[in-house]
Amino acid sequence: MSAPTTARPNWLAARRDRTSTALDQCFAEGLTGHTVIAREGKLVKLQDGSTATEFVSCSYLGLESHPDLSEAVVSATRMFGVHLSSSRNRMRPSYLPELEELLARIYPGAAPCVFTSTSNVHLGVLPLLASGSLPSYPVAGEPHFLVDRTAHASMQVLRGIFEQFGPVSRFRSEDPASADAALAEVRAAGRTPIVLVDGVGSMNGLIPVAELAELAAAAGGYLYVDDAHGISIDGRSGCGYAFDALGGALPGNVVLAGSLSKGFGGSGGFLLAASPEDVAVVRKLANPLVFGHSVMVPMMAANVAAARIHLSPEIGTLQDRLWENAARLDALTGGKLANSGLRSPIRGAVFGTEEDGLRTVRLLKERGIIMLPAFYPTVPQGSSLLRFALSSLHTDDELALLASTLEEIGGYGSGTGPQDGPERQRGESD
Repeated sequence: MSAPTTARPNWLAARRDRTSTALDQCFAEGLTGHTVIAREGKLVKLQDGSTATEFVSCSYLGLESHPDLSEAVVSATRMFGVHLSSSRNRMRPSYLPELEELLARIYPGAAPCVFTSTSNVHLGVLPLLASGSLPSYPVAGEPHFLVDRTAHASMQVLRGIFEQFGPVSRFRSEDPASADAALAEVRAAGRTPIVLVDGVGSMNGLIPVAELAELAAAAGGYLYVDDAHGISIDGRSGCGYAFDALGGALPGNVVLAGSLSKGFGGSGGFLLAASPEDVAVVRKLANPLVFGHSVMVPMMAANVAAARIHLSPEIGTLQDRLWENAARLDALTGGKLANSGLRSPIRGAVFGTEEDGLRTVRLLKERGIIMLPAFYPTVPQGSSLLRFALSSLHTDDELALLASTLEEIGGYGSGTGPQDGPERQRGESD
């Protein structure tokens, strides 16, 4: 009888073994995973009968409850029903080409392509980029993926796919020397670097996308930006953090992925590439488009309505309200929250222990405030972060209540930000 085999070490088992029960406690105590039965503005009624101000939704401009989007959904349902169940290459509602035409106006000079999610943009586009299949992005020799340690989990988890095309290593975007050294090493090996970063961090920070684009170009490589949390909140026509930071145009060595499900107000994700020829390849070969269905028709109609708002003066008014609220909360909390002073709609209270974070979540819930509590692997092991998603809809009183409750508990600070992705995926120490 053969001896039993030893389980192969893997990143998910390592993550599982290092994860505590803190999030389980939050679920058990009703501190997260809330079931919402009604809402008005940022005030939600929960299934247990209580009400709370939510700092959870990533609809940073409040467009998810805009009457134009609601009316568009009702109209689309009457015309089409709830779904046109087909891949976009076989059959599509009229809203899809209309949306892509509107996105081309929001992002002049770039070629857009709509997906069902930002994660599916990554899954569909990054293998095409790595294989040299996109006409505007030729790959000399073998590609080498350089993944920022704080890049979103939806990119980090694709490492096994990346390794089918070439090596993968990580770097620290906040350290220019780290990025420069990594790019130089890749180029010296005769490979094409493909740098993966966020724009606005999902938990903390803004990534210097313009500087990284220049560094990647100098090394003959490409920058791929996931700006899901940056879309709509800044820039002309709500183009978002990254596109605005890049000068309101897409550099020839940059690919940008965005979300329609957060600040934009609707549902889905989109790609911005250099040319329509790139999009033609994506439509033909990207797995999520070839083998998956399109965005549900009512939400596609909502996306079109949201895009029209982006191209109107109203988007600037909503952005102004968002940043006024961010500045107000920063002042009320004395600049102690993570991201304080940054053009990010996310603020965080960082605690050195999980128990301190749990204690604060409990008090906030008692005071009628709900947020996103995060523990390892989202943040360093043993610590905790409470994420507050700000909106143009939050009132002065709601912000004041949050600030006074945090001040009452004390013991929080801006911390060092999120852990290294999902996070040290393979339990590595590099």
